[in-house]
Amino acid sequence: MTNIKKISGKILYAIFLLLLSIIMLLPVYYLLVTTFKTPAEAAASPLGLPRHLTFDNYVNAIGAMHYGRSLANNLIIAVVSVICLIIFASMAAYVVARGKRRIFRFMYSVFMVGLIIPFQTSIIPLYKIISGMSLMNRHLGVILVDVFCINLPLSIFLMKGFINTVPAELEEAALIDGSGIFRCFWKIIFPLLKPIVSTVAILDTLAIWNDFMTPLLFLQSPEKQVLLQQVYRNVGPFSTNWTAFFPMLVAATLPLIIFYLIMQKQIIEGVVAGAVKG
Repeated sequence: MTNIKKISGKILYAIFLLLLSIIMLLPVYYLLVTTFKTPAEAAASPLGLPRHLTFDNYVNAIGAMHYGRSLANNLIIAVVSVICLIIFASMAAYVVARGKRRIFRFMYSVFMVGLIIPFQTSIIPLYKIISGMSLMNRHLGVILVDVFCINLPLSIFLMKGFINTVPAELEEAALIDGSGIFRCFWKIIFPLLKPIVSTVAILDTLAIWNDFMTPLLFLQSPEKQVLLQQVYRNVGPFSTNWTAFFPMLVAATLPLIIFYLIMQKQIIEGVVAGAVKG
């Protein structure tokens, strides 16, 4: 009788998980299926399979988005921003983690204020600053905002926690041997930060790639716009052709999905390392 109850409980639990999976995957199924339908077919049978498989919607979407140019803009902003974030966040985290004076604790508190205050509250001052620096409609303006105003505080927070787990004796031995502080950091400490650097790089890439507001504010020229701006530009003011809009969404998120699949090993290593080190 006990075995029957256990088996029944496992079956009910499996059924519950199956239903939950179906509910969660239903929007994804609807998105992908609609990309292969005509507008009339999508309206007549929203969840049904397409009668005739066609890639015309994707071809039209890629052309309307100027996909190659927009993807290149995304890559420039994301790659440069992530490299800058890793360099500046690791150095700042090392200073506040190893500094013994009160000024370093104050600096860390200032950095952490960026996690509390929403980015949206500083839009007007940032707009004036970027405009005054003649960086409007330039990728550099978006990169500076993404690095120093949005993603730097969280990156410093994560890296500082990891650096605290690195034994200080390694640096002391290097300094006794005559290494300078910069050489000690880049040759000894930074290579040990590989797990957290991978985690920070992945999180920052996801955040910067999905950032819509910053490019919308500072990039007006169509030649400078990123993928999400192109998606937004093709939304109708009164109605939207979903069979044309959904392929744009898929095309805009596909590079991010490929990036995640390539980096999933590093994601798991970073999470495991953070759990063990913390």
